[in-house]
Amino acid sequence: MNTIVSPSLLSADFLHLAQDVEMVNRSRAQWLHIDVMDGVFVPNLSFGFPILEAIAPIVKKPLDVHLMIVEPMKFVDRLAELGVHIMNVHYEVSPHLHRSLTAIRKAGMKSAVTLNPHTPVSVVEDVLEELDMVLLMSVNPGYGGQKFIEHSVEKVQRLREMIDKRQLSTLIEVDGGVNQQTGARLVAAGADALVAGSYVFGHADPLTAISGLCDLKR
Repeated sequence: MNTIVSPSLLSADFLHLAQDVEMVNRSRAQWLHIDVMDGVFVPNLSFGFPILEAIAPIVKKPLDVHLMIVEPMKFVDRLAELGVHIMNVHYEVSPHLHRSLTAIRKAGMKSAVTLNPHTPVSVVEDVLEELDMVLLMSVNPGYGGQKFIEHSVEKVQRLREMIDKRQLSTLIEVDGGVNQQTGARLVAAGADALVAGSYVFGHADPLTAISGLCDLKR
């Protein structure tokens, strides 16, 4: 199976978002990754609902929405109405994670939980059956273009073992510092999906960059 690639719109040209969305539409990317930041949980602001509502009609790829905000469950219904495919909430802001994942699925979206670099994969052991995907951050969330955290490869391996041991179909996605080299290592360790921002949108040929990541196989 080819690797799922989810280009991160955070690294796109904000003055020409429609053009970059159309590029992703033409590409082999399976999803489009949207980072929503509130300036509280992470030290930055990014896309809000006006941007999501503007691009939703022209996006031909399923939306993979990563909520880096303190109260993500306020927006379940609104995201579902926009046709979001995957809703990612952070473990670090989810005191009632099982309830949150159930609500996401009930709204018709795939459920995903995101773990910061310092958060061990063991924290999701008791909710793996409720998860369609786990997103592992391989940089500290909040900004694009950061250096890849090497420990992330080992985290992918541990999570892969947990999932395979239970014979689950839960996907592993990794976000942060992903390029052709780090992507190959992550996929070899067990990752199913890669989020790539700076590598794709800063590449001389973004379509080629996306294809190269798609062709990575375990």
